[in-house]
Amino acid sequence: MHIPDGYLGPVTCAFFYIVMVPIWYLAFKKAREKLESRTVPVLAVLSAFSFIFMMFNWPIPDGTTGHGVGGALISALMGPYAATIAVTVALLIQAIFFGDGGITAFGANCFNMAFILPFTSYLIMNLFKKVMKDERKATVIGAAVGGYVGITLAAIFCGLEIGIQPFVEPGYCPYSFWLSVPAMAFAHLTVAGPVEGIVTGLVLEYLYRYSPDYLKLEKIGPKILGV
Repeated sequence: MHIPDGYLGPVTCAFFYIVMVPIWYLAFKKAREKLESRTVPVLAVLSAFSFIFMMFNWPIPDGTTGHGVGGALISALMGPYAATIAVTVALLIQAIFFGDGGITAFGANCFNMAFILPFTSYLIMNLFKKVMKDERKATVIGAAVGGYVGITLAAIFCGLEIGIQPFVEPGYCPYSFWLSVPAMAFAHLTVAGPVEGIVTGLVLEYLYRYSPDYLKLEKIGPKILGV
């Protein structure tokens, strides 16, 4: 899902940087207000988890590969803004040192994986909590479903971003959204989405059994999501 340099035109790249700046500002502002000395290392570890998780790519039947992100798990543990910070840091390291995702497309990649994914998954998890009486099951199942839906939605946005280039900025990505959106959606509906959801659910279930204190960490997010 990492968009490389050269796939998005300069106007599109600038647009997503402009969109992400206030999101980053609010995320770091909330983090400064709520993070404590004991939770900062946890966020750092979760960022490292996201980095490693994204480095594992699985083959997709259409000849490409997909990967998880970890945004749903981080969002469930520490809130969507915390996930925004953690995934942004992971994406920045990948872009600078590994060439996985472009510097010019960094804003767009963060919008998809550090915003759409964690916020969608957190919203779905909260909906499950309102419907189900058992909070543990609601959290595990809701976060797993949220991870599946969130990463798939992020992939669709990615497909749209590269797919509109032939119409808005010709000369960059040559494939229209008629090709890019189905390709991205299929890859994440069949492989990356299930991996994101299953890993999220399994880790949360493990933490409930053996380290429940991690489920009680301060959540960082906007008031509109009840954080």
